[in-house]
Amino acid sequence: MSAVVSHPPEAAAPAPGPAPKPVRTRWNPKYLPLAATISLFMLMATLGSVFYEGFFSPQVFLNLLIDNAFLCIVAVGMTFVILSGGIDLSVGSVIALTTMVSASLVEKHGWSPAVVIPLVLAMGTLFGACMGVLIERFRLQPFIVTLAGMFLARGLCYLISIDSISISNAFYSEVSQWRMPVWGEASISASALIALAVVALAVFVAHYTSFGRTVYAIGGNEQSALLMGLPVRATVIGVYTLSGFCSALAGVVFTFYMLSGYGLHAVGLELDAIAAVVIGGTLLSGGVGYVVGTLFGVLMLGIIQTLISFDGTLSSWWTRIVVGALLFVFCLLQRLFAARNPERG
Repeated sequence: MSAVVSHPPEAAAPAPGPAPKPVRTRWNPKYLPLAATISLFMLMATLGSVFYEGFFSPQVFLNLLIDNAFLCIVAVGMTFVILSGGIDLSVGSVIALTTMVSASLVEKHGWSPAVVIPLVLAMGTLFGACMGVLIERFRLQPFIVTLAGMFLARGLCYLISIDSISISNAFYSEVSQWRMPVWGEASISASALIALAVVALAVFVAHYTSFGRTVYAIGGNEQSALLMGLPVRATVIGVYTLSGFCSALAGVVFTFYMLSGYGLHAVGLELDAIAAVVIGGTLLSGGVGYVVGTLFGVLMLGIIQTLISFDGTLSSWWTRIVVGALLFVFCLLQRLFAARNPERG
C-alpha cells in the first residue's frame, strides 16, 4: 500500500511594484546663517592672504582669538540668553565693574588674586541671577531689566573711582604675558585658552544637557515648553545667571588684557556681543542657533579689524561700517529662514 504525499501549494509570488524612491536629504535652512558665516570668514581669510603679505600666518589667526577672548566669553553667555528669546544689555557694564573691583581690592587693599577672582565671579553670577529673578518672577521685559542693570553696574564703577586704576600685581602681569607655543613661533595666551574652554563647555551644555534643550524649547515656544512640563522658570533664571558669570569671567580676562580697572572699559561691548551672536547664526527670536556659530561671529569681527589694520589706509571706523552692513545681511537671512518656516516667524 503506497502512501500519498501531499505538497503544500507554493506561495504566489508578490506582484512587482514600483521601485522605492531614493531618500533625498533636504538642506535645512536653519543652517543657512551658520554656513554663510563660516563661508564668509574663509573668504575674508583667503582675500587677506592674497592681498596682504604676512597675513596668512598662524600667529595672525591666533591673534584673532587672543585679542577678542573677552568678547568670545561674553558672547557665549549672550548666545544662551538670545536662544531663550531674551536679551542682556548689562554685560559690558559688568565687565567694567569686575575690572574696577579687582583693581581696587588688589592694588588699594592688598587682597590676594586667589580671593579676588572667585569673589568677582560670584558677584557677576549673583548680579545675573537677580536680573533673572526680576524677569521671571515679575514678568518684566528683559530689555528694561538689563538696561537698568547696565546703568547700575556702570554707576557702581564710579563709586569706586572715577579714574583708571593700574594693576601692578605680579600674578596679573605673569598671566598677561604668558604664552603657550603652538606651531613654530606662534603662541596662544592664557585668556584665549580660557575662551576656547568656555566655548567647548558651552557646546556640551547646549546640546547634551537638559538645561540646553530646555533653553532651545523656551526660545522656540515658551507656552509649549510649559505644557511639556519643562522647568521654564528655573531655566530663565539660569540663563541670566550664566550670562552674569560669563560677563564676570570676561571681566577677569579683560583685566589680564588691560592690566587696569576703569569705569569706561567695555563701553558698547554688549552691542558687539549681540552682533557676534547674530552674525554667528543665532535667531533674535530665539530657539535656533549654535555656540560654534558665535565663535565664528567673534572671529569675523576680529578678521575685519585685522584686514583694516593690514590695509593701513582705512579708518578704524570702517570696522563699524562693515559690521553694520553684515548685520543687515544676516537679518535678511533670518527673515528668509522665518519665511520658509512660518512657525519660527
